[in-house]
Amino acid sequence: MTAPVIPPSPTREEYADQYTAALAANGDETIFQRSEPVGLFVEWLEDAKRYEPNDANAMALATVDASGDPDARMVLLKDVDGRGFTFYSNRESAKGEALAAHPAAGLLFHWKSLRRQVRVRGRIEPVSAAEADAYFASRARESRIGAWASDQSRPLESREALELAVARETARFEGQDVPRPERWTGWRVIPRTVEFWRDRPFRLHDRLLFTRDGEGWRTSRLQP
Repeated sequence: MTAPVIPPSPTREEYADQYTAALAANGDETIFQRSEPVGLFVEWLEDAKRYEPNDANAMALATVDASGDPDARMVLLKDVDGRGFTFYSNRESAKGEALAAHPAAGLLFHWKSLRRQVRVRGRIEPVSAAEADAYFASRARESRIGAWASDQSRPLESREALELAVARETARFEGQDVPRPERWTGWRVIPRTVEFWRDRPFRLHDRLLFTRDGEGWRTSRLQP
């Protein structure tokens, strides 16, 4: 191997060369004047939609299972409002079982092109059946069929077995709408804390923490 697998820390010259655009994007001090996190998050997500090559709404979801072991995986944010951050999946999946055992989660959004990230921590609540129905109905037909065909997180004999299950469910719903399986649902993370992080040269990053305080929020800056 002629080069190290892990890249070295940037030199002073590399910081000067690479961080000009990041400084332009992350130099706005008005973020530290915000009174609540959701509006700021939406602004950052809109920025990410313009610059990220794909899935600006992708987030790492961290959970703890019944045995106390942590786990994390990438999922897609599907709604955000004053109530919280919403995503959907199979309640019988590994993540669904972990959320049932410990109804709390952490989220991490990392927008590498913008050198920004947002961390969310809070309790979990299931969405209503009406919300789950509405989002499921908005998905492509093939994705809805896939939700019936896949026993998510369970062992799979082969790719062919999955394709046969898809074919079976496709035939079963031929000529009719594909309803939501009862096991397919959504969850909302009700944030207790939301931290905004943006990259600055020489690891002297900006960190803004929102902590829920009754019906409102209090803010503080954190050391990098």
